[in-house]
This record gives sequence, C-alpha cells and structure tokens, in this order.
Amino acid sequence: MNQLFKNLCVISFKSNLSHNIHTSSSTLAWSKSDAPKRFLRHNKVIYPPQSADETPRPAFVCHQKTNIKYSPDKLWYIASFVRGMTVDEAVKQLSFVNKKGAIFVKEAILEAQELALKNHNVEFKSNLWVAESFSGKGMVIKGIRRHARGRMGEVRYQYCHYFVRLEEGKPPTDYYKRNPLTPQEQLENWLEQMRKRKITNSY
Repeated sequence: MNQLFKNLCVISFKSNLSHNIHTSSSTLAWSKSDAPKRFLRHNKVIYPPQSADETPRPAFVCHQKTNIKYSPDKLWYIASFVRGMTVDEAVKQLSFVNKKGAIFVKEAILEAQELALKNHNVEFKSNLWVAESFSGKGMVIKGIRRHARGRMGEVRYQYCHYFVRLEEGKPPTDYYKRNPLTPQEQLENWLEQMRKRKITNSY
C-alpha cells in the first residue's frame, strides 16, 4: 500500500511539473528576438524641405548590430576609438586592433556604409564619417559553475549591442571640442540659466 501511494505521488508530481514548465521559444531566456528598435527609427524620419539660404542638411544612416557575444564594457573602448574618424580610416584602424570586438564594429560600419549608398542617396561611399558610436547592454544568461565540495557559483554570459551613425561630409577637426565656447563662457551661460529659473505660480 505504501509503495502504491509513493508511485501515485511521483506520477502526480511529474504531471504538475510538466504543466508548469514552459519550453516555447518565445519564453526561453536565450531568445534573441528582443533586439532594440528605437535607434533605427531615426532612418524613417522625414524632414521638411530646406530653403536655398539654409545650410544643407547632411545625409546620415543609423545602423546597429545586436546580441553580440561580448562584454558591453569591453566594446565601449573600441566604439569610442572610432568616433570622429572617416569610414575609411575607421576600417583601416580597426583592422589592426587585436580585439574580438573590433571585428564586430568593423562589420557594422561596412554594413552601414552599404545601407547609406543603397537607401539614403549617398553618392560617394568614402564621403562618410562616424558621428555616433556606442555600445549597449544586451541580455544576460545566468549559468552554474561547479565548485569544490559540492558547492556552486554563478556565471554570467553577457551579450551586447553596437550602434553606429554615419554622416555625410568631412569629420570635425576635433570631435570632442565641437563647442566654440570657452569654459568660462559655458559657466556663465549655465549660471544665467539657473538665475532665470522660476517656480510656477509664484511672484
């Protein structure tokens, strides 16, 4: 009688376990369908026509490479390295960077260059420069690593996203010093903005 009761308990436990575990591809932690979509919306923006006296708006293309099996912190250094370079110079420099992430960044820049020629009316493929280049955190899959004496530790498999925006024209002389104001002028402007603050419905 006791053996029969044990068998019934095991069968009921297994049936409940099979109903509670979901194994569909949409619910798995390693599903790669949750790629970011906001950055690519910049390609679909329709700007109004410009008048003859306005400065021509340069063409640009946004591109991303998602779910890269690489650390986002390590990729950030490579993404910062190519900012402000021309496309040809960035591809040439990345060819000599002995890092795994440099391959992904180089591929993304070349793909963005092809998109600029095909879909964004860019005439010369060398007349492009890297206006934006940054990395983002992707999904993190947690696993178990066995330690001594029957203990376990946590291991994390990190994924990341890479975003790049190429712009038509010549790059600036110094990418990080595009603000024409001196530090003192920037401070005065900030103080002036702080003094103009006003509490709503106050005197």
